[in-house]
Amino acid sequence: MFLPRNSAVLLLALTSLALHSPRATAENWPGFRGPTGQGISSEKILPENWSKTDGVAWRVPVPGEGWSSPIVFGDQVFLTAASEEGRRCQVLAFDRTSGRPLWTTAVFEQELRRKEGKNSYATPTPVTDGERVYAVFGGGGIAAVNVDGSIAWTNVEKKFYSQHGLGASPRLVGDLLVMPFDGSSDGDNKQVGWKIPWDQAELVALDKRTGQRRWIGKRGPSRIAHVTPLLAESQGKSLLLSGAGDVIQGFDPRNGERLWSAYSQGEGVVPSLVLGDDGIVYSVSGFEDPTIRAVRIDGSGDVTKSHIVWEQKTGVPNQASPIYVKPHLFTVTDNGIVSCLDAKDGKILARKRIGGNFSASPIAANGKLYFLDENATCTILSADEKLQDISVNSIGEPCQASPAASQGCLFIRTAKALYCIGPKD
Repeated sequence: MFLPRNSAVLLLALTSLALHSPRATAENWPGFRGPTGQGISSEKILPENWSKTDGVAWRVPVPGEGWSSPIVFGDQVFLTAASEEGRRCQVLAFDRTSGRPLWTTAVFEQELRRKEGKNSYATPTPVTDGERVYAVFGGGGIAAVNVDGSIAWTNVEKKFYSQHGLGASPRLVGDLLVMPFDGSSDGDNKQVGWKIPWDQAELVALDKRTGQRRWIGKRGPSRIAHVTPLLAESQGKSLLLSGAGDVIQGFDPRNGERLWSAYSQGEGVVPSLVLGDDGIVYSVSGFEDPTIRAVRIDGSGDVTKSHIVWEQKTGVPNQASPIYVKPHLFTVTDNGIVSCLDAKDGKILARKRIGGNFSASPIAANGKLYFLDENATCTILSADEKLQDISVNSIGEPCQASPAASQGCLFIRTAKALYCIGPKD
């Protein structure tokens, strides 16, 4: 094709701009806590200043209720919600650039069972491989929805019960969809599985193509939790890391065999695991004896006495997951105290009160930490031991979902709306 000289120069300039623009290297946010499952974004340019009206690309109402976090793949944003008081389970899709609702698919109806007041019947964050969206709801039912909104399959064989409800999210591991079910007994003694350890907690792996069960991983004695699994590598092999009440464990993702387990006293564990360097995983133990623990992941059998590297009882969150930005581990407590720990030994290097109440897990991008509180106020700090103030940005709506970062924008779900924080174009 022949181009006039000026047109050719313009084309070259536009091509160069595209190749070097932030969006050219933008990433998807395909599941809970993003592409790594640890809240880390590779985005180089994310918003740092906004309000409910300024710096907002779009805001759209979200029908139904739920605290699942938004996920982003390509030009679609996905959420789950439950309507009709929680019975009707739905997967929703929105256009990433405009917020326009694309489709809402009702996948099944579920039986309403007990949950904590802060929980919802659509709390698990969905996960996508770009072809399907995989969603789990409070009753234990699972659905796969094609990205055009058609249902690929449903699996409602699991009848889940927990005194807290269901809060963990599924993880894609190759051709498997893995979901932890760390519940409690619905029998006469409701203390079993909640206050009293039991042996009925499990990880369930489904074939992501068909929804058929492939394996079940048994925990052994444990209690209620809401911890999303994390995939790691150890000794040249894949390892599925998973925590629950009283335990931190490693499983073989091929067959669900439990490879090792460390004791970590506590029930109602919410924060998910994060992986550091040198084969160390960081966990939080939940209620009763709140403790942050660093555990080596190369063990076998009971590794409680051999593989716990350090413990820290200060700055322990009950809900928000920690975040690792080498060489530091950061936490935020429920009442808004941020701690910076030395990831090697657990020593507290700095602490800062930012105020607010926190359920959402923080994210990190380009040397900055984003902490989103229950009023949808986002405090941005430097990701180092200085914890330098960068900005505070408030939307002023109830919020418990964790933010997503993709293509230069932040996506925030509040009780009634979905926000895209970024430029309007």
